[in-house]
Amino acid sequence: MYIEKIKAPKDVKNLSIEQLETLADEVRDGILNRVSNHGGHVGPNLGITEATVALVHVFDIPEDKVVFDVSHQIYPYKMLTGRAFGYLDEERFDEVSGYSSPSESPVYDEFEIGHTSTSVALATGLQKARDMKGGKENVIAVIGDGSLSGGEAFEGLDMAAEIGTNIIIIVNDNEMSIAENHGGIYRNLKLLRETNGKAELNFFKAMGLDYIYVADGNDINSLVSAFESVKDIDRPIVVHIHTEKGHGFKPAVENKERFHWSMPFELETGNLKPMGDGGAYEYFPHLVGKYLVEKIKNDPLLVSVSSAVPASLGFNPETRKQLGAQYVDVGIAEEEAVALISGIAKGGARPVYSTYATFIQRTYDQLAQDLCVNGNPAVINVIGASVHGMNDITHICFFDIPMLSHIPNLVYLAPTTWEEFVAMEDWAIAQTEYPVAVRIPEALVAHSDEAYDTDYSRLNTFKMAKKGDTVAVIALGDFYQKGEKVVSMLADKGIDATLINPRFVSGLDEEMLESLKTDHKLVITLEDGSIDGGFGERISRFYGSSDMKTINFGVRKALYDRYDVNKLLLDNHLTEEQIVEDVLSVIK
Repeated sequence: MYIEKIKAPKDVKNLSIEQLETLADEVRDGILNRVSNHGGHVGPNLGITEATVALVHVFDIPEDKVVFDVSHQIYPYKMLTGRAFGYLDEERFDEVSGYSSPSESPVYDEFEIGHTSTSVALATGLQKARDMKGGKENVIAVIGDGSLSGGEAFEGLDMAAEIGTNIIIIVNDNEMSIAENHGGIYRNLKLLRETNGKAELNFFKAMGLDYIYVADGNDINSLVSAFESVKDIDRPIVVHIHTEKGHGFKPAVENKERFHWSMPFELETGNLKPMGDGGAYEYFPHLVGKYLVEKIKNDPLLVSVSSAVPASLGFNPETRKQLGAQYVDVGIAEEEAVALISGIAKGGARPVYSTYATFIQRTYDQLAQDLCVNGNPAVINVIGASVHGMNDITHICFFDIPMLSHIPNLVYLAPTTWEEFVAMEDWAIAQTEYPVAVRIPEALVAHSDEAYDTDYSRLNTFKMAKKGDTVAVIALGDFYQKGEKVVSMLADKGIDATLINPRFVSGLDEEMLESLKTDHKLVITLEDGSIDGGFGERISRFYGSSDMKTINFGVRKALYDRYDVNKLLLDNHLTEEQIVEDVLSVIK
């Protein structure tokens, strides 16, 4: 095998085209070995395998710098830069992340990259620094998988042309995003494909960039020729390569959306491997998707908006077709999504935008300015906001509370059960006064036959679920069930604790908090998120000048990467036993 002998890019330099083709097959086998047993991005990496082999063969890496967009396509590069063990040896899978990471490989990975549309903009920084230092190395940005629809990609292309020196932008056009592509730019890519790159209407040339087209982006000979022709070029150029997403693995080719990312699967069939006890599993965001489908059937002015992640709500192609014009996918363009829903709400329709907490971080200015300053009554469902969500360093989902709850005029709600979510979402969609965000629980779905409020227009009113004394437990969102257990365990210790469901993340019920001073010594807060700048600190600030003691339980601010949830909870004193122990140590 060639791949076992490849320890660095220099080991690829002297291989013939035939040997490179064999190496590509071995890289593809390594990718499939990892993703079928470990899970990960399947189709994007299979599709760019040949291009990566050709790139490493032609360019002088690490002297030449390569920046991969969103990291959906970095597996082959990792295998050719000393990390093949993370794909060939099952016992070492976890030693290699799914994303570009200098902490993992400072020599070959330039940036920590997990969010999209960033590679060209980051590469222009390397381009400018090289020019200032008088360097001669090539700067290469790889972008694909629908990432051109993101605003930062446009800005990066614009700046690359402005700087005007060597930068090679490889546009991996596999005709797909995570699902299908959305956005006008992809019509131009289609035209360029259909005209073999010769169409007069050329977006990249219009931006001031040179351009070449490779029709078969899975043919190593063509790719080597193209890369050799642009190596050491003295100006910005786009190399537009047409690849097949999932290339070389039939199930991934036939079902490109399903195999963008996958849990472990059987190689022979592509079917998912059985997990757990095989029992039925309720996933909160998918229930939200079903809820929205039913709401749309009865409301012609309701529109569901996504930014390239329809699967987050379980919206398969059939569902999206069924929803018709009442479903909008803006592509990988979260900023556009927030501005769009503000405009839709202003126009008198009812928009609901659903995306992951890690991606909502990309929209702070649009949330603050386009939406909240204007006060338009759009609804945002924040998905995966939990320690139980995604856990790669670039995809951490529990910084939403400090971000969203401090934006003026935004009402941020945290349901504790499915039934409470329905009550909150019904109100949020129907009301016309505020932008509203709803923090979708990520843990197992909790149900209740409790009667929930249907009107949340009296803002920042907490709900006292159980009146006690001495200790008050304020448990936010999907940590409410943890709060119930803590109260029960305190009862076993002879403490009749109060339990409060705050409901509102973005404000305080000062009247209720004030009332606790009469017969309570300690207030504790539980939140499934960052403790720094979080919900609990607001409670502590309220009590700051009083005799009331407070303890805030949450996750300390840090850069976490591929953490173990149970260890994270232990390290942050978030198990029920630790919480009770801390309470007892304070009041006794």
